[in-house]
Amino acid sequence: MNIVLLILSLFFSQEPQLIVTSPDFEHEGEIPSRFTCDGKDINPTLEIGQIPEGTKSIVVLMEDPDSRSATMNYWIRWNLKPTGIIEEGTTAGVRGRNSMGKTGYLGPCPAAGTHRYFFKVYALNEMLNLSEESDKWAVQEAIKDHVLASGEIMGWYRRK
Repeated sequence: MNIVLLILSLFFSQEPQLIVTSPDFEHEGEIPSRFTCDGKDINPTLEIGQIPEGTKSIVVLMEDPDSRSATMNYWIRWNLKPTGIIEEGTTAGVRGRNSMGKTGYLGPCPAAGTHRYFFKVYALNEMLNLSEESDKWAVQEAIKDHVLASGEIMGWYRRK
């Protein structure tokens, strides 16, 4: 295969992109403390644009790649309705087990320094049949062949 065909195949094989925004913080902006361990410890609102036709459910994974030991998973949620919005403090969908072994949202709480938090959103062509005790790796394995589109927003937080 010549290099032009290879580049074109890579370009056109990428999945469509969701537009993920939040009225609570800008992409690459500071996450307000009310969404952290220093505040109410509830999830921020996420708005999802360009959800493709045929989407049956939404998955959200929130992770901190700046942790000292390994990427920490703070929020794992699936089987959310593809309405285009995930409300602040949501209890919808199925809750997965985060890096602390708990289900539900765990707000940013860096031990030291500034950490980045990625809210990764996936539009799926099916609902997932996973137990609430499933972790990020089980979710990632389950969505492999079912992602119609994906997108993310990143915010940072530093404890005062």
